[in-house]
Amino acid sequence: MATEAQIAKSKRKPKFSTRQVRRCWRCGRKRGFMRAFELCRICFRELANRGEIPGVTKSSW
Repeated sequence: MATEAQIAKSKRKPKFSTRQVRRCWRCGRKRGFMRAFELCRICFRELANRGEIPGVTKSSW
């Protein structure tokens, strides 16, 4: 879980566009982030397994 200071810092406009920090809206994690869903990989998996993300199913073959 990210601290309040880290979240506030990542919300500010960076000096350079490549320094932008994208964070998961559920837990605040910055690593393993998926832009399409705005979630980290852990939260994505939890929600997908519960069926709360429309159009996402567990693959099997």
